[in-house]
Order: sequence, then structure tokens, then C-alpha cells
Amino acid sequence: MDALKPPGRAKEHNEGNDCKMQKGTPADSTLALVDDARPEEEDPWDLPELKDTGVPWSALDTKGKVLRVLVSVVKLAVLLGLLYMFICSLDILSSAFQLVGGKAAGDIFQDNVVLSNPLAGLVIGVLVTLLVQSSSTSSSIVVSMVSSGLLTVQLAVPIIMGTNIGTSVTNTLVAMTQAGDRSVFRRAFAGATVHDFFNWLSVLVLLPLEVATGYLYEVTKLIIDSFQIQSGEAPDLLNVITDVLTDSIIKLDKSVLSEIATGDPTARNKSLIKKWCKTYTNTSTVNVTVPGPENCTSSSMCWTDGNYTFTLKNISQTYNIKKCDHLFVDVNLSDLAVGLILLALSLLVLCSCLLLIVKLLNSMLKGQVAMIIKKILNTDFPFPFGWVTGYIAILVGAGMTFIVQSSSVFTSAITPLVGIGVISIQRAYPLSLGSNIGTTTTAILAAMASPGDTLGNALQIALVHFLFNISGIILWYPIPFTRFPIRLAKALGNITASYRWFAAVYIIFCFFLLPLLVFSLSLAGWQVLVGVACPLVAFLIIIVVINVLQKRKPECLPAALRSWDFLPLWAHSLEPWDKVVGLITAKCCCCCKCCKGDEDKGQDNKKGHTEAYDNPAMYADRENVCSVKMTKL
Repeated sequence: MDALKPPGRAKEHNEGNDCKMQKGTPADSTLALVDDARPEEEDPWDLPELKDTGVPWSALDTKGKVLRVLVSVVKLAVLLGLLYMFICSLDILSSAFQLVGGKAAGDIFQDNVVLSNPLAGLVIGVLVTLLVQSSSTSSSIVVSMVSSGLLTVQLAVPIIMGTNIGTSVTNTLVAMTQAGDRSVFRRAFAGATVHDFFNWLSVLVLLPLEVATGYLYEVTKLIIDSFQIQSGEAPDLLNVITDVLTDSIIKLDKSVLSEIATGDPTARNKSLIKKWCKTYTNTSTVNVTVPGPENCTSSSMCWTDGNYTFTLKNISQTYNIKKCDHLFVDVNLSDLAVGLILLALSLLVLCSCLLLIVKLLNSMLKGQVAMIIKKILNTDFPFPFGWVTGYIAILVGAGMTFIVQSSSVFTSAITPLVGIGVISIQRAYPLSLGSNIGTTTTAILAAMASPGDTLGNALQIALVHFLFNISGIILWYPIPFTRFPIRLAKALGNITASYRWFAAVYIIFCFFLLPLLVFSLSLAGWQVLVGVACPLVAFLIIIVVINVLQKRKPECLPAALRSWDFLPLWAHSLEPWDKVVGLITAKCCCCCKCCKGDEDKGQDNKKGHTEAYDNPAMYADRENVCSVKMTKL
């Protein structure tokens, strides 16, 4: 639909019956999500020039040069420290989400009837990853269910796709912290959501293909059957550094989530907070009395003595040797309470570190340093090898993600760089694609550390994740025309730059309301889901087709459908909604000011009523100020 014009842009209409294209500016329309190419005097996506406002190096004396070098070294050390705290806060945030919603996530996986619906499995993967804020955790739950026989590999494939979508919300939330500046927010939000659009578009194509042909399952099964894969150990890279801090704050027993998902009734009463870090399990064979011979472990280990029947059983007993030394080991609080505390603290540290990192980068990346970095990151190879640059960026993104062992950490780290203009969105796109591959290689190595009897299934699930991302890259990267995620992200960036509240609407709808709606319909049965989803999908497809025709071939449409002007303004423009949001915000601010005024008035009354009698107009004005403001609104 046409709509959503940014303030200050006029709409032009061509009169008559000619077949010329209308020269409207659908900058913030649903058409903009199809093609946002439009002539402008200044391209808002051009990288800003980071100017050096300091004294040139050549103008400094020896003392000044030494001082500048020392300041740069200190800034670099502080930047590395802030980046370390940022990564640790993401780890703590993941633990907090697991404490708050981890058991609920385990319960979601138990309903095998719902999981048999591929679309419901996809949504469950999204919701569980949102709850635990870790695709590796949700994937490990899926692997444990497959290994225990509660879930087949075919049913697990859509869930793995969902975890890929759920993990992309972290860097989108990080972009929200840069909403203060429109230009920075435009680039940062587009740089974050290009990852979202890649995942959504890949699922849109590969999920129906998987349901129809079993493509991902069959190919990965062929790989597993063709190679003699030996068990190994997953490497600890960045975790060796970050675990020193995070394990001193909180340490979780993640096996509890797997036990809940596999239906262990005793796991419901267990705490996710790990109390004992070193234990010893002793297994011994003892004689036990059983009701009858049918209850014996085997016929060779069964004998009777009068009215008693005896058998041999292995009894395991666990001895606690050493307690953990994290902060919450002896705290008498529920998992929910500890999770909420960690959630608040980790969000505070994460946002603070991110803001400080952006400020520090802005002060460091100026002048010649900025020019060098921007050239290295954004310059293509000379013709005819320019196409190689993007694939090298994919390899860099995969390598960096393998080092930090988290796609969320890597994409969240490059989001502010896109915002301040150091990395272009065209370069951020292949870096994000590489991060998708990097996180799957870590999962493959982790799966190879599985026991021999579960190695095949665990490795096949990890390979499904890897092949899904490789297939998505083949779909949406090699041919420049097919790089729809970049165009969609730019269009959404333009909308959110004009209406910043729309960013929150996008996150809430795409990552929470839509998955919850699909999951609720799945509980009612696939007939209800198909009956509701098919008309909605058909309606959306019709709208997109009409938008494309309005832009490309308006003469092919009836006169009434060549624009959306026949609809009410609120149905095809965000401008009325923006006024509503502004009105609500103004009313909330006014109410807050009025409440503060009432508190000040109460404090003044406590001091005495003398001033009220000396200057009665002062209190009358204070009481009437809110009513005047509300009347103006």
C-alpha cells in the first residue's frame, strides 16, 4: 500500500488515462519492501565521512605525539575491556532467560502431537530460542530428544529452522539502543534486520521444500552414511576467557532442561542453578528383594528362598564433593527471582557497554584511521575479481563467529559499526551470512563430542542446520538481483527512521505475536491452522502483487487499483498512527509532569501554608497547567 510517507514529502499524481508510471514516493509503503529505489538528492545510505576534529599529527610536537599514542593505547584497552564485558553480559543474559523461561521451554518440547506439524515445529523453535536466548541451548535440547528417541530427525528439522530465526532477535534489540539519531538508527536497524530477512526468506522457501521432498533430511542422512565419523571433542575458544567471569556470577545445570524435555518427572523439582561442581558417582551391585521372578533383571540373576525372590541390581549413588563458587550458590531464592535479577543487571551492563563502545569508536575512528578501516572493510577487489570480496567477507564472518562461538555476539558487535558508518549494509550482509555458518560449525564440533550411540543423530541435526544456511546463501546471495534481504532491510530502515516506534512494533509482531498466534492455532489442530493461514497468506500475496504492478505496470490494473487512495488514510499510511502515538506519548509525559507537580505541591504544603496565602496565584497556576495542556492536545 502507498503509505507511510515521511514528513515533508509530497505525493504527485499524474492526471489522465496515459500509462505513465505515477511518480509518488512510496518511501514507507509496503511497496517499499519490494523496491525502495527512488531518486533523491542525497542517498541516506551513503557512509558518512568521519572527520578528524583534533590537531593534525604533523602539527604535534614530540610530547604531543607521545601523549596521543598513549591515549590511543588506553582507548584501545578500554574498548577491548568493554567488548569483553559486552560478550559476558550476553552470556549472563542467556542464563537469565533460561532461569526465567527454561522449564517452560522444556515443557513446550514435550508435546509431540504439536511438533508433528512442521509449521508448529518452526514456531516452537523460534519461541524456545527467544525464551533461552541461545540457539545452541535450544539445539542441544532438540539433539537430546532425538538421541533419546522422543523426536525423529524429520520432526526436528523445522525446529532447527526456528532456532535460526530466534537467535537473530538479539542484534535487532541491540540496534534499538541507537534510536537517538535518525541516520545512525536507519543504518543500524537495517544492518540488524538484514539478518532477520535472510532467515525469514530462507524458511519461506526451504520449509515447504523440506515438507514436500525431505531435502535437508535426505542429504544429511546421505552424508552421515557415507563417512566414517569418529567422536571428538568440541574446542573451547572464547569461552576459556569469558567463563572466568560468567562462572563466578552464575553457573547452570543445563542437563535439567534436557531431562524436562525428555519427560523425566523428577527434573521438575530440580533447580537450574548448579550447586555442586564436583561430584562422584559410585555404582555397586547389590541383592534386592522383588515381588516375583518376572521382576528380576534377568533369569540368570534370579533366585528364590522360601517366599522371597532375590535379584541383582546396579545401584548408583552420587556423592557431592565440592560446591560451586558462584554468587548465587547459597542464595535461598527461586530460579525465577534469580533470573529476573540477572536479567535486569545484564541488560543494564549490556546497554551501558554498547553505548560506551559506540562513543569510544566515534572518538577513535576519525581522520586517516577511519579512512583506512573503511577502505579495508568496504572496498572490493579490482575487476574482474570484485565478486570474490563478498565471499571473503562470508569466510571472515564464519571465522569470527567460530572464535567467539556465538552468532548473536558477532552480529551484535557489528551492528553499532554499521550504525556509525564504518561498515556498509552491503558488507554487513555477507558478514551476517558468514556468522550463520560459523555458529553451525561450532554445533557440528559439539555434536562430534557426543557418545558413539548418539553421534549419528546429533551430527545429522547439526548438519541440517549447516545445510539450511548454505542453501539460504545459494538462494539469496550469488546473484545480485536475488539479494532481497538488503532491499527489504533498507526499506524497513527508512520506515523506522521516520517512525521510530515502528521498530518496536516490528520486533513485537514478528518475534512474539506472530509465533504465538501460529502456535495457538496449532494447538487447535492443523485444520484450523490451514483454514486461518491460507486466506491471510493469499490476501498478503494479492497486496504484494498489486503493489508491484502499481510501481511497474500500472496500466495492467483497473483505474481504482492504481493507487490506494480509495482506502481510509489509516489503512495505507502510518501518518495517522504516528499522530496517535505522539498524542499518547504527550499525554503520558503530561501526566508524569502533573504527578511531579502534585508531589512538589505536597512537599510545599508540609513546609507550611504561609506561602499559599502570600501568593495564592502560584498554586492556582500549578493546578491549572495540566488542564491547559490537555485542552491543547
